[in-house]
Amino acid sequence: MRLDLTPYRRSTVGFDRLFDMLESNARAATSDNYPPFNLERIAEDRYRITLAVAGFGRDDIAITAQQNLLLVSGKKDDAPSEGQLLHVGIANRAFERRFELADFVLVQDARLNDGLLVIDLVREVPEAMKPKTVAIKTGAPLAAVEADPAVDQAA
Repeated sequence: MRLDLTPYRRSTVGFDRLFDMLESNARAATSDNYPPFNLERIAEDRYRITLAVAGFGRDDIAITAQQNLLLVSGKKDDAPSEGQLLHVGIANRAFERRFELADFVLVQDARLNDGLLVIDLVREVPEAMKPKTVAIKTGAPLAAVEADPAVDQAA
């Protein structure tokens, strides 16, 4: 499946990053789905990613958080088994799973328990980026007051 966003690119300005992300996710959807994972919304600004990483230990997994990307990778050392394997059904192959993060989403915690890697994320918008209410005043605009010569003489 090819996702063609050309008509939308022509009629929008400044959404290049969004379109690039959609196209890369469409390409990645056809690739390997290992390890399986769940995405949860815990609260309005809290999220959780749970990956099934059976057979991997804490030292076998690396989590890297960059600006808008969370990279979870795992590599298992090939340890010789004590006996002869007749069937191999537990996947211990190396993996790399990428998650695009929205602005201001940070990794809060990561825990490995019972073969599940749980990564908690939180969206923390800085105070400077939050919407602010502007008080409405009455009277002459500030520019008119500064241009008034009577104000200059009083100073």
